[in-house]
Amino acid sequence: MSKNISNDPSKFSSSVSGYTEAVRELACEILELMAEGLGVHDTLVFSSLIRDLDSDSILRLNHYPPITIRDCKDRDRSSTYNHSSVGFGEHTDPQILTILRSNDVGGLQISLQDGVWIPVTPDPSAFCVNVGDVLEVMTNGRFSSVRHRAMTNSSKPRMSMAYFGAPPLNAWIVAPPDVVTPQRPSLYRPLTWAEYKKATYSLRLGATRIGLFRK
Repeated sequence: MSKNISNDPSKFSSSVSGYTEAVRELACEILELMAEGLGVHDTLVFSSLIRDLDSDSILRLNHYPPITIRDCKDRDRSSTYNHSSVGFGEHTDPQILTILRSNDVGGLQISLQDGVWIPVTPDPSAFCVNVGDVLEVMTNGRFSSVRHRAMTNSSKPRMSMAYFGAPPLNAWIVAPPDVVTPQRPSLYRPLTWAEYKKATYSLRLGATRIGLFRK
């Protein structure tokens, strides 16, 4: 696959490794600032899960080719495809935090609580940060995971790189005591990342998966 992207696979591999390390550090810095803002005594409580050598974090490259009028007509005939312009259907990321970067082609949309979809203006010089399900649980609902989707473009291909920061498979997902109070009791039951990952990937795209943590 790398040969299709670069004439020098070893250089490409090195670049991907360097980029992954850089965005991991960015994710950790963001998580530590969030912990500090929440008044969590151990500000490394979130970021340490990503820094762990057994972290289940991944980097994914996405390519959304432009959709043609013929594509739309073909997909409209299919009873199993309801949205002809959807490149990747609505969902939340199950991990802790997602660091996303794309080219200058729009397509990313986020859903507000009233169900309205809002397009995110593309900026190839900036990162988009999505809160994942695990972080919602670990902040006891103070931060909510973001429901989003990716739309195709009628004339230009969209490229994106997404770093999904995740804990080790055997890590217990539970909120630290600092964010659980008598006024705000624990909203979620503890699960390991392996348990939640297995359960969430068995559900259809678009299902509300955070409910798996609900007490």
